[in-house]
Amino acid sequence: MVDLTSAATNKTNPARRKSKKRRLLCIFFLILLVLLVIISIWFCIFVSTVDIPKEGACSRHAELQPYYKGRGDIKPLLILVWTWPFGERFPLDTCLSEFGVPGCNLTIDRNVSDHADAIIIHHYDIMQSRDLLPKGPRPHYQRWVWFNFESPIIIKNLDMVENLINLTMTYRQDSDIFIPYGFLKQMNIPQTFTIPTKTKLVAWLVSMWYSGNRRTKYYEELRKYIQIDVYGKEHKPLNWEDFSSTLEQYKFYLAFENCGHKDYITEKLWRNAFGNMMVPVVLGATRENYERFMPSDSFIHVDDFSSPKDLSEFLLVLDKDDVKYKQYFNWRSRYTVERNIGWDTHFCKACSVLHQVNGYQTIPSIEKWFINK
Repeated sequence: MVDLTSAATNKTNPARRKSKKRRLLCIFFLILLVLLVIISIWFCIFVSTVDIPKEGACSRHAELQPYYKGRGDIKPLLILVWTWPFGERFPLDTCLSEFGVPGCNLTIDRNVSDHADAIIIHHYDIMQSRDLLPKGPRPHYQRWVWFNFESPIIIKNLDMVENLINLTMTYRQDSDIFIPYGFLKQMNIPQTFTIPTKTKLVAWLVSMWYSGNRRTKYYEELRKYIQIDVYGKEHKPLNWEDFSSTLEQYKFYLAFENCGHKDYITEKLWRNAFGNMMVPVVLGATRENYERFMPSDSFIHVDDFSSPKDLSEFLLVLDKDDVKYKQYFNWRSRYTVERNIGWDTHFCKACSVLHQVNGYQTIPSIEKWFINK
C-alpha cells in the first residue's frame, strides 16, 4: 500500500528547499547591506577627523583640494626656511589654518638642516657668496628648492647653485612651484562693478630708477606728448595711507617692468594698476605672454604702437571717449583679481607641491633654464 502522505511530502521537498535558499539569500544580502551602511558611516566619521583643507579655505590653493580631500596618509614634512626672505619675518604655522595645507612643519632653525625633508633657499639672500649656502652632505631624500622673485637684471652668481637644486620656485609658469605675483580668478556668477571717478590721466610709481634701460627711455620719450605724474624716490611722495585714493584718480598706469623676462608680470600690474581700477599700459614681456594670464582687452601694450607718440595719441583718444575707455573694464564682471600676499603663501604652496612630487631630479644649470631659455 502506497503512503500518499509520504509521497506528497517528497514531492514538495524541492520547493521547500528552494524557498529556504531564497530566505537565506535574503538574510545574507540584508546583513551585507547593514555592513555596508556601517562601513559608510564609519568612513564618513573617519574622514571628518582627518586634517584636510576645508572647502574654500583659500582660493589660492583650491587646486590642491582634490589631492588632500579624504586623505589620511599625509606625511608631515620638515621644511627649513634657510633665510627670512629679504630679512622679512612671517608666521611659520599658518599652512593648515590659513591655506588648508596639512603636514607642513616650517622652521628657521638651521640645526635641523641635516634631517630636514627640504630646504628652501631664497637666492637674493645668498647670491653674494657660496659660503652662504647650506654646508655638508645632505640626506638622499632631502630636496633643495631654489626660490626667486627677482628679474634677471637683479640676481647674479647663478652658477654657484649648479647641480645643487632639485626644485624651482619662481614667477615662471614652468617652475616646479609656480608663484605668480597675481592672477585672475573666474567668478561663478557675473558681478557688477564701479569705476571710480577719474580726474587725472597717467600715473607711474617708480621704486628703482634704471637710467638708460628700455622703460626709462620709453617714459622719457612718452612724456614729451602726454602728462605723466611720477611717484616714488626723487619724484612725488606717496605714502601707503594715500596709496589707493591717489592712484584710483588716474585713468592709466604705466606698468613698466625693468626687463622683458618671460612671465615677469609684477605688482606694477596686479597691485598698482588692477588693484586700483586703472588700465595698465604694459612694457616688458610680449603681448602673447601677458595674454596667457589676462584677457587681451584688459591692458594696453606699448608694442602695439609704432612709437611713444602714437601711444600718447591713442591714450588721449580714450580719455575723450568713455565708451571705449570702459571697454577695458568689461572683464571685471567675470574675474576678480587675486594677489599672493605674504611670504607664508609661497612657503605653504611649496609644502603642498613637495607632498605631491615623486622621484628625484637635479637641475644642472639654473642659469641656463632661468635666463637663457
